[in-house]
Amino acid sequence: MVVDGAVDAAGSMRAAVLEAPHTGLKVEEIPVPEPRAGEVLVKVRACGVCHTDLHVIKDETPFPTPAVLGHEITGTVQSLGPGVEGPEPGTPVAASFIMPCGECRYCVRGRDDVCEKFFSMNRLKGVLYDGETRLERKDGTPLAMYSMAGLAEYAVVPVTDVFPLPEGLPPEESAILGCAVFTAYGAVRNGADLRAGETAAVVAMGGVGSNMVQIARAFGASRVIAVDVSAEKLEAARGLGATDAVNGAEKDAVEKVMELTGGEGVDVAFEALGRPETFTQAAGMLRDGGRMVAVGIAPGKTTAPVEITRLVRRSQRLIGSYGGRTRTDMPEILDLAARGFLTPQQTVTRRYSLEEVDEAYRALDNGEINGRAIVVM
Repeated sequence: MVVDGAVDAAGSMRAAVLEAPHTGLKVEEIPVPEPRAGEVLVKVRACGVCHTDLHVIKDETPFPTPAVLGHEITGTVQSLGPGVEGPEPGTPVAASFIMPCGECRYCVRGRDDVCEKFFSMNRLKGVLYDGETRLERKDGTPLAMYSMAGLAEYAVVPVTDVFPLPEGLPPEESAILGCAVFTAYGAVRNGADLRAGETAAVVAMGGVGSNMVQIARAFGASRVIAVDVSAEKLEAARGLGATDAVNGAEKDAVEKVMELTGGEGVDVAFEALGRPETFTQAAGMLRDGGRMVAVGIAPGKTTAPVEITRLVRRSQRLIGSYGGRTRTDMPEILDLAARGFLTPQQTVTRRYSLEEVDEAYRALDNGEINGRAIVVM
């Protein structure tokens, strides 16, 4: 257990463990991990509840188990690994879900978003970059780590992914800056390269889609059209800056977007759900020369139909965007939030304790969460 911010004599902590797909998350006591060279131990304050974790829970995304999930966190630095230069112990920090190695050919080029070691070792094998996990049960059974395994009281994070949290930002709600906002920022800034005055449509008003609305407005989009099938989520999107709302349950979403734009379509359409029907919808909303940025993760090898001739003749582009570029984008995201352009507290609509973590993911699976939920340690 943890007493006054310190590790108890037994060196144990609570963590939400996924024993196997479809079994749900169960909280148990495991040893507190130790950071190694190039790493930081963070005492977790809060962790976001994300659909990507849900894909692992439902076996829609292959990942080794038993495992500890959770990949967007805030907390305070507890200790630094050997020889590590980083934020001092006690510093409030945030971390993103993409943890760059800083050494591979993509990281060297500034493309942290496609870091080779992150995908080949963490996302494929559930380990950090020396090939080993930092987590285990009391009997020595290894536990795979999904990113930093943030659904626990402590997490080991590569120092490349630890950023001081600016003063004044909410220490719990700011956890979503590391995935929901980070993913949205990467799509708007790097994927779409959205310019001031352009028009945008955002399909699916979940945690990522809601933040795309905020970021598109912050980047100067003249019109941001929110698209969803929930009137409640669309109303919330208006509060985040959407200029228009289209309810796909009441009318054909593509036709309505075309109507709103005088038959032209939008400069950029974002798809944030990962379903074939919404993917096709977003592609159909583009104007000539427009860009469709796909962000939503789909189960397995899901495909979606796209009209080839229209894509070619109208010089449209389809762009995939998994996340931001950690070392350059996270500081910018934190700065935008500190200056009030992004308000994570508006997007967070539910809070759960670690003991309620399985309930949180069931609610997410049932479509009951508007915006984003967080688990508070």
